[in-house]
Amino acid sequence: MTLAGKTVLVTGGARRIGRAIAMAVAEAGADVILHHHASVQEAAETAEDILNLGRKAWVVQADLEDPSQVTAMIDRASKFASIDALVNNAAIFGSQDVLSTTLENWHQHLAVNLTAPFLLSQEFARRYSAAPEGRILNILDWRAVRPGADHFAYTISKAALAAMTQSLAVALAPRILVNGLALGAILPPAEGPNPDKILQSVPAARWADLREVAESVVFLLSGPAYMTGEILHLDGGRHLV
Repeated sequence: MTLAGKTVLVTGGARRIGRAIAMAVAEAGADVILHHHASVQEAAETAEDILNLGRKAWVVQADLEDPSQVTAMIDRASKFASIDALVNNAAIFGSQDVLSTTLENWHQHLAVNLTAPFLLSQEFARRYSAAPEGRILNILDWRAVRPGADHFAYTISKAALAAMTQSLAVALAPRILVNGLALGAILPPAEGPNPDKILQSVPAARWADLREVAESVVFLLSGPAYMTGEILHLDGGRHLV
C-alpha cells in the first residue's frame, strides 16, 4: 500500500502516537502537514525526520479548544498543498470520574476531542475536489464502544466521535471515505495506573508496537475504497472483555 503523491494532515502529529502516524504516512510516500499546540521543538524534529525521508513537511500551530483557530489552521494548511487525507489524532485524556468532572473538564474534552474533528472534517469536505476519493481517519479508543465510569468526559467525547465517524461516512460518501481506528494499550501513560495492571485487561497480554499502529493507519488511508464507516480495533481484544 502506498500514499505516494498524497498530502496528509495529522493533528497532534508532533509527539507520541501522533508522531508515529506522521512518520508512517511519510514512509508510505505522503507529504505531511503536522499540527501541534505547544510542542514546538518536537514538531520541528518530526518535520526534519520527514524531510530526511525525502518527503515534504509543513508545521501548523493551533489550540484546538478555540474553534476560530481550528478553521484558520486548515485554511493555512491548505495553502501549503491540496490535502488528500485528514487524520484527527489530537486529543486530551482526563482521568476524572463522573462526580469529579467539572464543567471546564467537560467543555475541554468536547472541544478538542469532538468539535475540532467536526470542524476540520467539515472544512476538509468543503475543500476536497481531487480524485480518487479523499479520506478521513478518526483516532478513537476502545472505550468508545465500551463506555465505563472512568475517564468520564474523555470516554463520552470518544463515543460521540465514533458516532460522528459513521454519520460522516454516510454524509460524505462516495466522495470521501471516513473510518476510525480504536486504540487500546499502545504507549504506557505518562501518569495513571500501573502499566502492568492495564495489561491484566488485555487478552493479547502485551502493549502494541507502534509499527502496528503505523500499519493500521496506512491500511485505512490507502486500502479498499469500498470500506467506509468502519471502526477498526487495535486493542489486543480489550473491547471484548
